[in-house]
Amino acid sequence: MNDIQDRLPEDWKLKTIDDLSVRVGSGVTPRGGSEVYTHEGVLFVRSQNVHFNGLDLSDVAYIDQKTHDSMQASEIFPQDVLFNITGASIGRCCTVPDGIGLANVNQHVCSIRLSKPCAHDAMFLSTVLSSFIGQNQVLRFNAGGNREGLNYQQLRSFQIPWPPGAQRKVIAEILSTVDRAIEQTEAAIAKQQRIKTGLMQDLLTRGIDEHGNLRSAQTHQFKDSPLGRIPVEWEVKTLNSCVKDNAPICYGILMPGTGYDNGIPVIKVKDIIGGRIIQKSLLLTDPRIDREYKRSKLKQGDLLITIRGTTGRIALVPLELNGANITQDTARVRLKNEHSNSFFYFLMQSKGVQDQVLLHTLGQAVKGINIAEVKKIAFGLPGKDEQIEVADRLNELEGSLSNTERRLQKLCSLKAALMQDLLRGKKRVTSLLE
Repeated sequence: MNDIQDRLPEDWKLKTIDDLSVRVGSGVTPRGGSEVYTHEGVLFVRSQNVHFNGLDLSDVAYIDQKTHDSMQASEIFPQDVLFNITGASIGRCCTVPDGIGLANVNQHVCSIRLSKPCAHDAMFLSTVLSSFIGQNQVLRFNAGGNREGLNYQQLRSFQIPWPPGAQRKVIAEILSTVDRAIEQTEAAIAKQQRIKTGLMQDLLTRGIDEHGNLRSAQTHQFKDSPLGRIPVEWEVKTLNSCVKDNAPICYGILMPGTGYDNGIPVIKVKDIIGGRIIQKSLLLTDPRIDREYKRSKLKQGDLLITIRGTTGRIALVPLELNGANITQDTARVRLKNEHSNSFFYFLMQSKGVQDQVLLHTLGQAVKGINIAEVKKIAFGLPGKDEQIEVADRLNELEGSLSNTERRLQKLCSLKAALMQDLLRGKKRVTSLLE
């Protein structure tokens, strides 16, 4: 930390948490453990509730008043800073908000109470602890340890850049403004994802009529099928019946090899995330190996489905991966021209298809679904014109969601840059105080 001290502005101090606080301590697990948790009463905050963006009380436990009274030393109050000191979430921290009411913590969560508690100082301290400054100290104390954990003495020794009070307030307000924008964007993403899930379910089971309206049982005819009720215009098809005759569903290279600088890109299961192929980590294989697996060579628009490990991930092959290949953990599906690749991209992510994949995924150490079962995946299928209309609507929604996700990435990058500059005094806020 000396390098940070050397670069601090002259009017800043380097303090320890011990200098700044009147209490650093955690709670305990009540006698009886989770058996004594109640459905209401006093909030009992555990490590899973403490996140960098605030308290997540969606899975909060409660304890009764008697248990809380026996743990009064670890009661928490607004403007306390909570810090996870053990486990996989070590280092996560946030402030206790106003209006929380009676609350306590278990042994995995440490509360830090400032000598002169106020909202902006608590936010400033929490921000420093969540930044590279605090997280590097977490790593330093845990280097070489067999168990992730910090004790109170170590946490008290954490060094914190501490500007004058007016500057702390402005810095906290700036970063809080960015945090609010991040929270609002995350909420927008969650809402768009819920809309997308609901619209996919409707469009892929009821479709769109000739007037562009979603079909309903009140206005359109439906028929019974092995998959349930489907529009009378639709047919029940298997995936195998929809692929080109000269390009059967197949898996890829068994032993692709590694270390080739100018080889052929090979797509692995972990490269397929969120419906996209992440190209920065693609394996390159020897062209001679690739030539042995001509059957699984890829063309733009091919549909990929993961069949081993994490099964059921879906992606479409983009133009830049034309001629690439896949590993044995992924299957290639090349559709007939009478079908829309984009429609099948969404169809294969639908609950009905994913449930079939899950049903036939077997194995202990490494789970998988074999090609024969992939071929038998069944679904209700409209004609190509309707497939295109459905895909266009879902693509529009997915595009909006992608734009919001990119906005979130920019906000997170902005916050990281501001934290780097503001918490070391590299960018001064003194001009804002004049």
